[in-house]
Amino acid sequence: MNKIFPNAHSALHDVLKDNMTIAVGGFGLCGIPEALIEAVRQLGVKGLTAISNNAGVDGKGLGTLLETRQVKKMISSYVGENKEFERQFLAGELELEFTPQGTLAEKLRAGGCGIPAFFTRTGVGTVVADGKETREFDGETYLMERSLTADVSLVKAWKADKAGNLVYRYTSRNFNPNVAMASKMTVAEVEEIVENGSLHPDEIHTPGIFVRRLVLNAQPEKTIEKVVTRQEVRS
Repeated sequence: MNKIFPNAHSALHDVLKDNMTIAVGGFGLCGIPEALIEAVRQLGVKGLTAISNNAGVDGKGLGTLLETRQVKKMISSYVGENKEFERQFLAGELELEFTPQGTLAEKLRAGGCGIPAFFTRTGVGTVVADGKETREFDGETYLMERSLTADVSLVKAWKADKAGNLVYRYTSRNFNPNVAMASKMTVAEVEEIVENGSLHPDEIHTPGIFVRRLVLNAQPEKTIEKVVTRQEVRS
């Protein structure tokens, strides 16, 4: 099975549809599948529910899909520095399901493992618990959280072999391994594709069984959200 596609557009054009749920890796702009996100924008699918830690920034990452009104709902833990995200939410134009960051990671991991729900103390006694089941364990109240799965997952890795085994680099790993597990159609954007057998088994973070399609983006932009110089820090 050849998992390698010539570009992001060809990897997504026959799987994306209106009103789908997509899960997207990254934290801020670190480790985002920028070419795949741009392909989603160009394909013009609407009514998307996006599961991601945040929505990039204005004009970058998932922020571009907010600007084109392709996203109807965000499931995330952080609005961050995206003013359009904030504006749409406060204006009632965007649905938002706020989820604590660790809970979001576990909801995706659990979804990938076939676990329908789990209990956590995080969010007990807050608005996060509204409408959710609670139980007592050892004298403590726990909140039941349902797992998350997506129709399509978009992830960014540093390197892959032709079988789809993925290696992430440093902090760009972030949510990507969990996102990769949470869908039966995971598309990975990578900076290098090597021959099968080239990766040591201990290097591999996401086994290729989770990855259906690969796209090479050898020179990603890797935008930094905010550059702070030493001089600015001193002042």
